[in-house]
Amino acid sequence: MAFKYDLWMEEQKIPIHKGFFVEDVRTVPVGWWETGKCNAAFIQLAGQEGISEARITEIAPGESLPPMRFSIDQIVYVASGRGLTTVSAEGKAKQTFEWSPRSLFLLPGGTTHQFSNARGDHPVRLLHYDYLPLAMSVIDDPDFYFNNPGSIKSSFEGQEDFYSEAKQAPPDDHQKRDQSREGAPEGAAYWYGNFFPDMQAWDKLAVYRRRGGGGSTVRVSFPRSQLRAHMSVFPARTYKKGHRHGPGRVIIIPGGEGYSIMWEEGKDKIVVPWHEASLFVPPNRWFHQHFNAGGTPARYLAMHPADQFAGFSEQVTDRDRDQIEYPDEDPFIRQKFEEELGRKGLTTLMPAEAYKDPTYQWSYAAD
Repeated sequence: MAFKYDLWMEEQKIPIHKGFFVEDVRTVPVGWWETGKCNAAFIQLAGQEGISEARITEIAPGESLPPMRFSIDQIVYVASGRGLTTVSAEGKAKQTFEWSPRSLFLLPGGTTHQFSNARGDHPVRLLHYDYLPLAMSVIDDPDFYFNNPGSIKSSFEGQEDFYSEAKQAPPDDHQKRDQSREGAPEGAAYWYGNFFPDMQAWDKLAVYRRRGGGGSTVRVSFPRSQLRAHMSVFPARTYKKGHRHGPGRVIIIPGGEGYSIMWEEGKDKIVVPWHEASLFVPPNRWFHQHFNAGGTPARYLAMHPADQFAGFSEQVTDRDRDQIEYPDEDPFIRQKFEEELGRKGLTTLMPAEAYKDPTYQWSYAAD
């Protein structure tokens, strides 16, 4: 089935990267995109179709792109490079902020933004995430979204602190639903704001016991936006429990080395190798599992579509269907992990007890 967004995307005549993963968004081919007046590429992996857009923008050394007005919210992740963004809305003061590799920020819908590359010797690569495919299923005119001069109300009011570093906040009703559905612990690390300076260095985390692997997490909320994200961090030579959810989540790696395994229930497994700037999308209701096969902590950043696509079993009695406990996993999972570590001269740090006791509790420094 071809969505309106798919037809428009094909008309742009720039690379479209499909499949199950992109090995490195910093080096993947791009081409001249007339709409953005820059080199760009689309990423449409299995599991995004009709819901979320992922797009790469490249900015040449020392260059600034023309201002662009975009009608819906978008998350921007800095895959490489350093630069500036100026954000403005009609009748509001402009705000300019700096970013560097692995920064994460929101551009509110209805604002005009301009990107500049602050370095003269290296291009910038930005990853954009939004729900344009979903929006185009309602309003199918591309001119509505790009440089639309009409009046589109924005959450941007020209505040001086709009792009100050994010702040911690108690969970709101939306986040409490998120807690209940995904099993996040009380007191989870919810951070609220429009700018996160470096997701590789971000250390304001809370333990996430339900997913195993000794991992911690931070939940990212953007003010007055349907878009959100979360990042998980887990120790070297461990892996997370298999789990599944809805479509449209785009995952990029801020740091670490490992792989993920994805599979539709009862079907063959797909192995996705990753390192910094790798990107992948778990398809709708496919189980997937994340493995740290390196010697340092690994982290993955997942950008979420609108809440109606969460895709978790809603009944309390059904939620266990969304996660596979270690004792119940396919023996292939453990065998492959130990083989991958062995190739690097490493050994697993997974406790033997975790494979026997489904209620096994990992130890955390906070305990």
